[in-house]
Amino acid sequence: MFLLRPTSATNFLALNEQGNKGHALYLVDKIATKEALNPIKQDTKRALLYVHNCSTSWIYLNYGALPQTWEDPNHTDESTGCKGDNDPIDVCEIGFRVAKRGDVLQVKILGVMALIDEGETDWKLIAIDINDPLAEELNDIEDVEKHMPGFLRATHEWFRIYKMPAGNPENKFAFNGEPKNKEFAEKIIEETHQYWQKLIKGEADANGLNCSTTTIEDSPNKMDVINALTVLQETEEPGQPQDIDPIVDKWHFVQLK
Repeated sequence: MFLLRPTSATNFLALNEQGNKGHALYLVDKIATKEALNPIKQDTKRALLYVHNCSTSWIYLNYGALPQTWEDPNHTDESTGCKGDNDPIDVCEIGFRVAKRGDVLQVKILGVMALIDEGETDWKLIAIDINDPLAEELNDIEDVEKHMPGFLRATHEWFRIYKMPAGNPENKFAFNGEPKNKEFAEKIIEETHQYWQKLIKGEADANGLNCSTTTIEDSPNKMDVINALTVLQETEEPGQPQDIDPIVDKWHFVQLK
């Protein structure tokens, strides 16, 4: 008989499980970082269930986060001049395959964009699945433009405008919107991993995050299996799918100043 151990989406997966092959990418709609064991859960922040279709660009990528990382809201980043957004670091995986929610992929880090979202640093890593046919050709950020011309520009444009249809101003970027290279990106990953280590050990202000874990032995928030199973048993059963309002298919035309 095997007892399956409930785990935290943020804290369980090792940041780099297979040496130099890449970093673990946990593909989700959203990790509920303020709930016990950080379940995968749809983001309903500001009632945002769907992202508006914007006229100026369209991009295709898998969106997720690196485990065991934290963009510390107590720390002002020297590159952006802004504090972190209190989330794991985001990843844009640019391979051809459409991944499923909850998939865990090993990816090769290529670079990073520095989005400033409502005054907070919100890094967007650019990466590719190590099993993608293009993975051997893409080793740094300049290779993306070489083999996927226009993709980085379109990605920047989309992140710049995607909140505008809801009445928000355009998003800003550090570095004039230019993506930084692999070396810089890996430095950011290491920094956010160090912030997470302090967070999980109780050495940093958690800012409302739930740091419960069943696997990190030296964490003050270590939860035994019995209590973790209780959390799962008390979780509400999934409800019936809601009807989708046809308005989600509307295209929005935005004008940049």
